[in-house]
Amino acid sequence: MADTKQVAQSSSMSQSSKVVPTVVKPRIDCIDGCRFALVFPIILGHFIRFGTDNKRLLKLLTQENVLVGGFFSISGYVAAYTTTKLRERSHDAKKLKEPELFFWQKVMGYYPLHFLVSTLGAPMFIATDRLMNNSWRTTGMHAFLNYSLLQAWFPSEAEIWNPPTWFLSALSFANITLPSILPQVAKLSKDGLQKLLVALSAVSLLQKLSYSQAWKFYCCGGFAEKTAHPYLWNVTRFHPFGALVEIVIGVAAARCVMLDDESQKPSMNPLWLFLASYASLGLRLTTLNLNDAMIRTLLFMPLYTKFLVEMHRDCLTENPHRITRFFGSKSMTWLGSLAFPMFILHGPLGQIFYKKKIAEKLWGGILPKRFFPLYLLLVMVAGHFTNEYFVKSKRVQQFSTSLARKLADSTKGMLSDSVPLKRKPSSELLAGA
Repeated sequence: MADTKQVAQSSSMSQSSKVVPTVVKPRIDCIDGCRFALVFPIILGHFIRFGTDNKRLLKLLTQENVLVGGFFSISGYVAAYTTTKLRERSHDAKKLKEPELFFWQKVMGYYPLHFLVSTLGAPMFIATDRLMNNSWRTTGMHAFLNYSLLQAWFPSEAEIWNPPTWFLSALSFANITLPSILPQVAKLSKDGLQKLLVALSAVSLLQKLSYSQAWKFYCCGGFAEKTAHPYLWNVTRFHPFGALVEIVIGVAAARCVMLDDESQKPSMNPLWLFLASYASLGLRLTTLNLNDAMIRTLLFMPLYTKFLVEMHRDCLTENPHRITRFFGSKSMTWLGSLAFPMFILHGPLGQIFYKKKIAEKLWGGILPKRFFPLYLLLVMVAGHFTNEYFVKSKRVQQFSTSLARKLADSTKGMLSDSVPLKRKPSSELLAGA
């Protein structure tokens, strides 16, 4: 009997000591590799008019406002993948336990480089303001908006100093809201996620229709024409709420894949979705003269988001398609890692060579078109060295982590209750009564 009892005890102990296996999230390097395929044409679009006079080429390549939607979608996709649970309708409570820390960690992932480039380029940015006859008060306001990352909220000032960094301004707003949004989206079923995607796309389309109705849907304001409504266009493309909608689209798309069972396979070769999304840019060369806002919402974003979903599913199979292996290759993931520093650096570098008032002071005039390939190479080389010696620097990362912690502590309660309410015992309540 004693032996039987010992065996039963040992059996129960062994059962209680069993560890429930956790589902390990596989890396999806192919998503990171897509960043370069987005940033390079955006850089081209910003400065291609200094590299060619071909009108058809200019019409095709000056659609950076379409492609930037892909960056917002990827931002939401990665946020959902890293903070919500695989095959479960829930989120990772540890990662979202301190919403303030989540926010500041996100911001500190990109702010140090933004601060460095802004400070190094400040003499040029201030000189440009002064050469454009802006007052010192206006220049000071531009500096404040730049360093505080608030410029996207002011459509007439969104492209001050380093113009592409309006993206970081809009992204910062989204990062404040994500700790509240992610848990709610994580609770949804696949059916709920599909309905959310439709609703978000409809909201995004309403904003673009409002703008397009005033512009008669034409593709004005491109390389050759000036829009009669620049303020309305700026509100449409820069407003942080519009960016948040596209980020949450990425969140919902990632959750659709994360709820897949093991038997789920990609429904089609991701290559066709990739080609179709980029082919939507070709509409500008046709008589269907849709503006960038409509192309982005009606075609590019749905196709590109579906491309991310199918490529994600494809990378989990035993034999992924070639495009998935291509974007997940070491070369593309390396180029993808350069996307952020290239994005931050290409604006100031472009101003040195192509900003008329600056180029006249430095070189006697805007550099000739044959220099443009060298400019692109310079952006890539500068991006590589910045990535290696600043972005990946252990010292910078440690400083950013420490500062994020301090800022989170100082803003405790900004996004959540810092001290949970405690219920008083019933005896104390009766005594008080």
